[in-house]
Amino acid sequence: MKVFADQLPAALAKKLPRVVIVAGDEPLQHRDACDAVRAAARQSGVEEREVLDVEPNFAWGRLMEMSSNLSLFATSKLLELRLGNHKLGQEGSKALAQYAETLDNSDDVLLISMGKLDAKQQKAAWFKTLDKHGLFVPVWPVDASRLGYWLRDRASLHGLQIELDAARLLGERTEGNLLAADQELQKLALIHPQGTRLNVESIAQGVEDSTRFDVFNLADACLKGEPSRASRIVNGLRSEGVEAPIVLWALTRELRTLLSLHQHLDQGQSFEHACKGQKPMIFDKRRPAYQKAISRLPMKRLHKLLLMAQRLDLAVKGAAAVPLWPGLHDLAMTMAGGRGLLSESAWTYRISTYRISANN
Repeated sequence: MKVFADQLPAALAKKLPRVVIVAGDEPLQHRDACDAVRAAARQSGVEEREVLDVEPNFAWGRLMEMSSNLSLFATSKLLELRLGNHKLGQEGSKALAQYAETLDNSDDVLLISMGKLDAKQQKAAWFKTLDKHGLFVPVWPVDASRLGYWLRDRASLHGLQIELDAARLLGERTEGNLLAADQELQKLALIHPQGTRLNVESIAQGVEDSTRFDVFNLADACLKGEPSRASRIVNGLRSEGVEAPIVLWALTRELRTLLSLHQHLDQGQSFEHACKGQKPMIFDKRRPAYQKAISRLPMKRLHKLLLMAQRLDLAVKGAAAVPLWPGLHDLAMTMAGGRGLLSESAWTYRISTYRISANN
């Protein structure tokens, strides 16, 4: 039976199921759901707990071995199967289907912790069988339109009240990161007495502004196509007094990397091979961002962006009239797929003038 994360504690209070599947990629709600299952198991007298972490080449036979091992001290135990983002595969699906056949004769509780399950996976035999005997908890990211309300409710768990505008500001300051927002609420709970009602001023003074980004966060925002985030980061870097040449260096480096990837792909290389050929090599975790960027930014656009970067470099040296920080903002926004603010005339200058002055 499907139960959303905020409904799980009430469902567990009614009856402890034999199986709970917590699936999704939002870490705070995922953690809270698993903690709720563990607490409910303890309250029901299930004190023994065994954990299986699924890794490459995992031996799925261990699940049945663990479930069949009798405890000397308890009649039931909590079995945790932690898949993370690993795929079940055929062997894993068979193992779970086999486990499902034993549920009627077992007092154990199985907690499956895993990444997002798509519609096709929810039609698999193992899922349908386990779902009949327990709860399926899909963990979804909180939509931006609901984030303020969600944080307002979350504050009550820490003994605080928070006005809606203040909750929305907290969401902005933490960029929708629920873990970060929850940590800030915990800090505020230590500062303020129980029952304190927080307003916008309280959040502005008490929460560290997460616009304190470094240039690598900016590069990631540009690669992933997040113009609004890129804009906030540039403004944050400027307000913190970060030197403009450092920001320009980071953006230019990514532009040259993207051009190099395009060239390798045009030569018939695979994307993975092209990533390995970069110096430094692009690791697996960052490859999806680069793949998004090269699909959004063709070679012609990248060359124009490099020309923008060149003009900003001249502005750093005092040889061009392009306003520096607005120009960096426009460069980042264009890389991220947004629109800049400067007019075309603001970018126009005479390269020949610079060349003459440079030779002198």
